[in-house]
Amino acid sequence: MRLILIRHGETPSNVAGALDTAAPGAPLTPLGHRQAAAVAPVLTVERISAVHASPLVRTQLTAAPLATARGLDVVVTAGLEEIAAGGLEMRADEEAIAAYADTVAAWIGGDLGVEMPGGPDGHAFFERYDAAVAAIAAAHADDATVAAFSHGAAIRTFAARHGGPADARLLNTGAVVLEGSPRAGWAVTRWSRDPLGGAHLADTAAVDPTGDPDPV
Repeated sequence: MRLILIRHGETPSNVAGALDTAAPGAPLTPLGHRQAAAVAPVLTVERISAVHASPLVRTQLTAAPLATARGLDVVVTAGLEEIAAGGLEMRADEEAIAAYADTVAAWIGGDLGVEMPGGPDGHAFFERYDAAVAAIAAAHADDATVAAFSHGAAIRTFAARHGGPADARLLNTGAVVLEGSPRAGWAVTRWSRDPLGGAHLADTAAVDPTGDPDPV
């Protein structure tokens, strides 16, 4: 399977640098909608057979233009949500952002026993994200190409386990391509840091704590 994990478009929380990870989450900014609209034209070279999104509003809004262009429904898939901020939820201060980033970095580095303050540890994160990816794979043919809209820190952490860079940014509507299966294993074959529609769609002024491995 070819799995394209795409980060959602920009939200007001991204602009403010707030750790917004709980449901339903923020909608998209006007720039976020432009980022979402730019995804489908870029992916015309991909034979996408399904479009999945996390239960949070921002991923479903980002997925909608691609799904419409392909005549597909957006399949809401539990488990693709962002890494939960726990007790840091909606905080935007440097201490909270650093604590979140340090926890994510520990998981990427293999120390899954570290707990997010007031939240899950790395084992719990991988259990639910791996299950979501496995469910997507089980629903489609081995040679299918599937687009799944998810979240910055979650995609970075999952991809790092499968050969992706440990310290790379993933801006809004950036994407990671993996090939393989839950049974045979996954391999990262492409990392697109910038928005799929082009670097001109990036908001370089946003703090963006979940898309940046070192936001402070």
